[in-house]
Amino acid sequence: MPLLLIVLVLGSIIAGIATPTEASAIGAMGALFIALINGKFNLAFIKEASQKTAIVSTMIFTILIGASIFSLIFRGVGGDELINLIFGSLPGGPYTALVFVLLFVFLLGFILDFIEICYVIVPLVAPPLLMMGFDPVWLAILLAINLQTSFLTPPFGFSLFYLRGVADESIKTSDIYKGVIPFILIQLFILILVLIFPFIVL
Repeated sequence: MPLLLIVLVLGSIIAGIATPTEASAIGAMGALFIALINGKFNLAFIKEASQKTAIVSTMIFTILIGASIFSLIFRGVGGDELINLIFGSLPGGPYTALVFVLLFVFLLGFILDFIEICYVIVPLVAPPLLMMGFDPVWLAILLAINLQTSFLTPPFGFSLFYLRGVADESIKTSDIYKGVIPFILIQLFILILVLIFPFIVL
């Protein structure tokens, strides 16, 4: 049953039948159906699931609210002009500024997850880059590929936590960190490829 649920969720996305948000609703209904078949669907189950959902949602919205307040204050004290000044003073022109931002976002992925980066950093650096003439779709794809590495980069990569949760105790955390290095390099290679050859995605 769990395998069927995975196929339904991913299959609906790949087939273009549902968006990721709609597919998550399919997954939620499927999980409830599995719980019902296994006889675990009761009031205590609903209460526990609701509490965990509320906690996670509260954490995410707290981050979003804090990020919005930070961005407004940063812009209010002239932060946009400061970023434009920094980008303008970099040698090499717009592409140097773009590489600098991509490197900065990659390094932030080691200590922050993609949500904080998307809502705190991207709104600050994206407008100056767009004013330099970069294509918004290409820029968004570059940032998205770059943010994907935050799922793998230790110590706070989400995928590392997921794998640690299901891996056998004999597998060391350091082994997991070493195992993701080739995949990080692959993502960086694709990022460089899209950076050098924008026509691949445009």
